[in-house]
Amino acid sequence: MSNKTKIVFIGATSMSFGLSMLRDVFSSNELRGSTLTLVGRNPDTLDKMTALATLLNDRKGAGLFIEQTTDRRAAFDGAGFVVNAAAIDRNRLWKLDFDVPRKYGIRHTLGENGGPGGLFFTLRTLPLIFDFIRDMEELCPNALFLNFSNPESRIVMALGRYSKIRSIGLCHGIYGSRDHVANIMGMPAEQVDVWGAGLNHFQCVLHIRHSQTGEDLYPRLRAAERDYDPTFSPFTRQLFRAFGYWLTCGDGHLGEYLSYGWEAGEDGYDFCGDERWRAEFAKIVDGALSGTASIPNYWLEPSGERGAAVIAGITHNQKRFLESGIVYNQGTIPNMPAELAVEVPVMVDAAGVHPISLGALPDPIAKLMTMQANVQQLAVAAAVHGSKELALQALLIDPVVNSASAAVKLLDELWEVNRPYIRACV
Repeated sequence: MSNKTKIVFIGATSMSFGLSMLRDVFSSNELRGSTLTLVGRNPDTLDKMTALATLLNDRKGAGLFIEQTTDRRAAFDGAGFVVNAAAIDRNRLWKLDFDVPRKYGIRHTLGENGGPGGLFFTLRTLPLIFDFIRDMEELCPNALFLNFSNPESRIVMALGRYSKIRSIGLCHGIYGSRDHVANIMGMPAEQVDVWGAGLNHFQCVLHIRHSQTGEDLYPRLRAAERDYDPTFSPFTRQLFRAFGYWLTCGDGHLGEYLSYGWEAGEDGYDFCGDERWRAEFAKIVDGALSGTASIPNYWLEPSGERGAAVIAGITHNQKRFLESGIVYNQGTIPNMPAELAVEVPVMVDAAGVHPISLGALPDPIAKLMTMQANVQQLAVAAAVHGSKELALQALLIDPVVNSASAAVKLLDELWEVNRPYIRACV
């Protein structure tokens, strides 16, 4: 195909999404002849990921042109798409986001997208995001911003409210939940279609159907769930029995948003395991680049993420359907606030990203999610204005926060930790 584009990948050295994005781009024949520009702050790590990209590009015969730079503005010139997977000192600060609130008696799960951790992730991340966006407004105003970084809902909401740059957030939560319900029903995942709407990591699966016959599978799920392994996602299943719908996307993420979410488990993210995995991944990359070890087979296969699908669909005007994307609401879910980021099915083509409305959420589900919607709106306001006063208010309306005095103490401590990154950005 003749259509070509330029894809800028910020945070290309990300261990979480760097390899996944490379796998998907190089598995797409539709992007042949396009340019992939990798952007990172650490030249040594960037060199390594560029070498890996070149190796995979050659091995797959993908036909992309690979560039690298530490100069973001130079990369943006002529870009059609900007992919973001950047995070600030990810594990160190995330661990503080989890540990400090717990020290003051806050019971929570992951401390990433909800609760106090979600607030501070927002406070330090949005100024960085708006640095990218202001450069895009100047250098590539028609480019699409594809976001993989958390907190997804808050980033997309802020862009919807304060920028004209088009954006979409991408997450694999709905696909993971499809696998979960398929396993419970004893069915292959490819035979199960799911349709969900709600917030990122907090979607309501409104429809579960057989992919060939269209049969409603919710009765089968309800019957199978009663006798399924009780250790599997007990928190999600408790809410399923109470509200009648499956919520995404796993106990840990779902628990971040609810006052009783700590019942899903209070161990937090496995930071030690993450560091071990990163060290092992670095060894595998070194071996592949030096030729002393073979490339793992899965590196040459699509990852299941949807970034490359969005880019190809828009570049070639394919009217491509995606089961899930995070977009600015503006009525897509009519009984949720218009100025909110929601996760819904989308269609993409040359005209951009088109949210697909599944109608109103069931009223109890909408009320459950609206509590978190209010928190997210106030957290975004605190971040874009660099306001400690608004940050305290965001904590005090958060259902995860159970003490006003604890809110003040953790705010003071984590504000000082994050002070180098917090600033007004609108």
